Amino acid sequence: MMRMLTIVVLTALLWETGVVFSQTYTMYVANESDDTVMLIQFDGKELSVIETITVGSIHTEIEGPHGLAVDPDGSHWFVSIAHGQPFGKVVRYSTANNRPTGTVTLGMFPASMAISSHTGLLYVINFNLHGNPEPSSVSVIDPDAMLEVGRITTGIMPHGSAFGPDGTRHYSVAMMNDALFELDALNLSVIRNIPLGEGAKPTWVAIHPNEPLAYVAANGADQILIVDMEAGIITERLNAPGAPYNLSVSPDGKTLVATLKGAQAVSIIDLSTGAERVRVPSSQPVTHGVIIAPDNQYAFITSEGIGATPGAIDVIDLTTATRIASLQAGQQTGGIAFWKMND
Repeated sequence: MMRMLTIVVLTALLWETGVVFSQTYTMYVANESDDTVMLIQFDGKELSVIETITVGSIHTEIEGPHGLAVDPDGSHWFVSIAHGQPFGKVVRYSTANNRPTGTVTLGMFPASMAISSHTGLLYVINFNLHGNPEPSSVSVIDPDAMLEVGRITTGIMPHGSAFGPDGTRHYSVAMMNDALFELDALNLSVIRNIPLGEGAKPTWVAIHPNEPLAYVAANGADQILIVDMEAGIITERLNAPGAPYNLSVSPDGKTLVATLKGAQAVSIIDLSTGAERVRVPSSQPVTHGVIIAPDNQYAFITSEGIGATPGAIDVIDLTTATRIASLQAGQQTGGIAFWKMND
């Protein structure tokens, strides 16, 4: 009883003196034009670079680290290397020391990726940015063996990679087909593709954690599309001027955050109303990636910069809807993946 009373008193004193216990958020960020990945931490007030890892193996050219993912147990991270001779690849790294532990060659310009919580397989989009305008694919990787176990043909210039809550359905979009593709993650096949309207040029898809809804960034139409995945139809088109590019839904399903690549801004949308709550300016032009912390508190944004201007990472407090921290990163900062959250 005396021990409990002491703890309560000490907690009260710390609160009164302004000492507050906070979380530490750790993530990986890719710099596409200087072939590096940064290990970044946020302590609730400031961002810091813990380590900068050089990736790629062709020293005479920029290989373009693009997409990132961390496995469910946090022991490894994966990066897609977009350029190769002639194909790109995915490289696995240990989070213990940030050293490579495996490589697998994929298709043309492997980009976005996600891991199924059900099968543990890694789904990588072969964006085929510089190839012929023909249907490309999703590569399915066994992350333990680093082997491609399947390749599923989808649309022209596919992008985005997301799973439904149970990990049995995979979603991506095809920019030049104006379509949303749903895959069966158990038998590695296309279930259906949903037309999104001519000129949509979709770049990303995010899935609601509790409801059968998909949110699509219609980059070419300045809209965010809400798709009812049970009916397979668009139910609402939210105006999003500024070329929406990437999307993230908060784990509690209340907030959608969209990077506006043409507006140097981030849109925060209240999903209970579908209305934009606020538009937050980014610290650098050309906003790119977005992730939301597991506790729904912060959104982490990457911005590419323009030309020789370095990219950046911004932190937006979702409670106050304000940018509270920024950090200069490398050249063309893009891919971002959350690793862990510690007390």
